[in-house]
Formats: sequence, C-alpha cells, structure tokens
Amino acid sequence: MDFIMSLINLFLHLDEVLGEVIKQYHSWTYLLLFLVIFMETGFVVTPVLPGDSLLFAAGTFASPALGSPLNIWVLYILLCAAAIGGDTVNYWIGHYIGPRAFSGNVRFLKKEYLDRTHAFYEKHGGITIIIARFIPIIRTFAPFVAGVGAMTYPKFIAYNVIGGIAWVTLFLFGGYLFGNLPFVRDNFSFVVIAIVLISVLPMVYEFIKGRLQSKSGGNNAGAEG
Repeated sequence: MDFIMSLINLFLHLDEVLGEVIKQYHSWTYLLLFLVIFMETGFVVTPVLPGDSLLFAAGTFASPALGSPLNIWVLYILLCAAAIGGDTVNYWIGHYIGPRAFSGNVRFLKKEYLDRTHAFYEKHGGITIIIARFIPIIRTFAPFVAGVGAMTYPKFIAYNVIGGIAWVTLFLFGGYLFGNLPFVRDNFSFVVIAIVLISVLPMVYEFIKGRLQSKSGGNNAGAEG
C-alpha cells in the first residue's frame, strides 16, 4: 500500500520531483530521463513507470524561460532513442522467450496460440505497435507480445520508429509549448491526471465494447434457444 501511495504521489507531483532532480543532478538528468523512458518501454515488468506525463514534464522544464540546463532538442533525440531502443529490447526478449514458453507441455501455452499471435501481428501488428504507444501499460506489453508472436522484425522496427517518434514528439513538445502556461503550471497535478485518463480511454472503450458485444451475443443465443 505504501508503494502504491508513493507511486501516486510521484505521478501527481511529477513537476516538483523533476524540478528537484534537475536542481541536484543538472545535466545528469538527461541520463535519468533516458533510463526511465527506456525501462518503461523496454521491460514488461516495469509498466508502472511514468511515460506520457514524464515526457510532458520534461518538455515543460526544457523551456528557456525557466533557465533549466535541459535543452529541448537534446531531450528530443535522447528520448526518441530511449523509446525506440526500449521497444526493440522488449521485442527481442519476447522473441527469445516466446518459442521456449510455447514449446513445452504447459496446457494453456499451445503452439497454435503462438501461430495465431504471429498471424495477427503480421496482419494488424503495425497499427497496434503505433496505437499502443499512447496507451499506458499496453505500451509496455505490445512489443513483448509482438516478439512472442514472431512479428517480422523489419516490419516491427519500421512501426516502432514511427510510433516512438510520434509519441515523444506529441508529449515532449506538448509540455514545451503549453507546460508553462499559468493555468497548466498552477494545476499541473490535474493536467497529469487528464493525460492519464485520456491515454486510457481507448482501452476503456474497447473493454466496454467487448462487454456489450458479449452480452449481446449471449442474449441472442438465449433468444435462439
């Protein structure tokens, strides 16, 4: 419980935390930001790290008006590299683990499931990799599943680069351009909450849609019976 509360507090006061980090570590902040974004996208066990909100906050502190040591273009290059590199590592971890996990006798890990996953990612994987960039938690799992499903690597890396650059561009420059507006600066916690809520809307929509379709299918089956 203490860990969860600390995590929530970190998200809600990300501007204050990042401000303190910059004061203490100056240019080393580049490395810390790179590592957080790399880990958030690169390891399937770290989906709780800040992603969208951290990019927005970093862009905010890169404003020349704040006299920060952070340069927006250096940040942009480093964080694009972190996002693309993280997804790449996640893909190869999944690619390495997948065949081994599905080659055993575990009942719910059948080879046919792996084949279906591969077929899905070959057909729809490109848009999935791009859209997943903008959905917390799903962003961390998508490249891993693409690796498990043995999505063709040239196809994966192309959409990985497109999605990674689009994601970093939107949130980093969103913070750079709008993060220091008085309303945003005075209500940063609410802005972070709004970013998270907007990011998870597609996931909520798909969940509700699936539930409604499931109930509709059940009702139709009952009517036919």
